[in-house]
Amino acid sequence: MLSGKTALVTGSTSGIGLGIARSLAEQGANIVFNGFGDAQQIEKLYTDTGAEFGVQTAYHNADMSRPEEIEAMMAYALEKFGGVDVLVNNAGIQHVAAIEDFPTEKWDAIIAINLSSAFHTTRLALPGMKQKNWGRIINLASVHGLVGSSQKSAYVAAKHGLVGLTKVTALETAQTGVTANAICPGFVLTPLVQKQVDDRAAREGLDNDAARKALLSEKQPSGEFVTPEELGALAVFFCSPAADQVRGVAWNMDGGWAAQ
Repeated sequence: MLSGKTALVTGSTSGIGLGIARSLAEQGANIVFNGFGDAQQIEKLYTDTGAEFGVQTAYHNADMSRPEEIEAMMAYALEKFGGVDVLVNNAGIQHVAAIEDFPTEKWDAIIAINLSSAFHTTRLALPGMKQKNWGRIINLASVHGLVGSSQKSAYVAAKHGLVGLTKVTALETAQTGVTANAICPGFVLTPLVQKQVDDRAAREGLDNDAARKALLSEKQPSGEFVTPEELGALAVFFCSPAADQVRGVAWNMDGGWAAQ
């Protein structure tokens, strides 16, 4: 379905981003990976993905908190593949603390990476998408783009902002072949969430399985983690002709979290 198109997925060297990148590659899209990690492992990841799905792949190590590096990454995608047809804004970080104790530098970093980076990639991708009259912008928000949780002020603020940015982007592209939508996952067993599980296990003297169940039971009625593969399938749907008139939605995949 996406043969001949290029997808850029930020934060795609692991977790949700990697799952979405693989799902798009399976549909024939060339992939520009982005993220941190061991250089050799990253090279293996993107070359293996290309070989597995018969697509071209590349990697750019832009720090998503730095607008000038984002600009360099988007220029690289233009030079390498002629632009970005599918933009997936997935990069994100987390810090947990009460508002009065929240380090200001952590607030600034979370807003920069989880929200501002999506503005920068979007503003740079839109001209090419509009010129082709086709494009898909998929913002990985969170159920925290729809509801709040204590101790997560910066993350919740950034994700609510990302949902708002998605709506505005959708309105500004409403009469074009470009769509913008947000995916709002609940708990996915990513390194970020695994850290919460590990912290809880240590704090409450639980084994890892018990800590996972305890975490899920508080928020996610299904009692199961969302998987990167499920999120990838939703991203593929957003890229399909069936989703041509799906514009500006915040689509939660959260095991019932937001339904409570």
